[in-house]
Amino acid sequence: MTIIKTEIPKNSLLKTNNMTYDYIDSFQGEYIDKFQNIGTTEIGKSFFSSGPKWIDKLFAFRNKLIGLFGLKTSGTITNRQKIIDNFKGEKGEQIGLFKVFDKTSNEIILGEDDKHLNFRVSLFIVKQNESKTNKKLIISTTVKFNNWFGRLYFLPVRPFHILIVPTMLKGIIKDIERHNGK
Repeated sequence: MTIIKTEIPKNSLLKTNNMTYDYIDSFQGEYIDKFQNIGTTEIGKSFFSSGPKWIDKLFAFRNKLIGLFGLKTSGTITNRQKIIDNFKGEKGEQIGLFKVFDKTSNEIILGEDDKHLNFRVSLFIVKQNESKTNKKLIISTTVKFNNWFGRLYFLPVRPFHILIVPTMLKGIIKDIERHNGK
């Protein structure tokens, strides 16, 4: 499976708000939607359920560390699978640190606003014209620093982020194809 660095899609909700960002990245992978039934809700569920264990450990470490500074943490989710199973991807819905900010038929925007920085994650489905079943998934991340601490916080996060996002994208694609009978 090939994951490539790309740009935020031109018609992404992240571009329509005329917001400027301090950090942007986008990664793209392809998948097969055999039954044409994978939408943004299913992609969102896979985003929350398909990450490798080492990412969970990094988030746990992050939560312990930044909790000391009074920043938002994802908290302890006791029944994660039940929450994911009931996830509808509706505006305002939240799983851990990620709140749904917006949703269309081909994109869901997740993220959080905190005192040090605001971030958004776009999960954007690109339907291929030549094939109804071959699709692309683009994960774009934007960060807006609210103060100097946001910049400082993001310095050690950035190298991990560049590793985590392509790994997450591969996991999402494997998960949706597995559930889709590929």
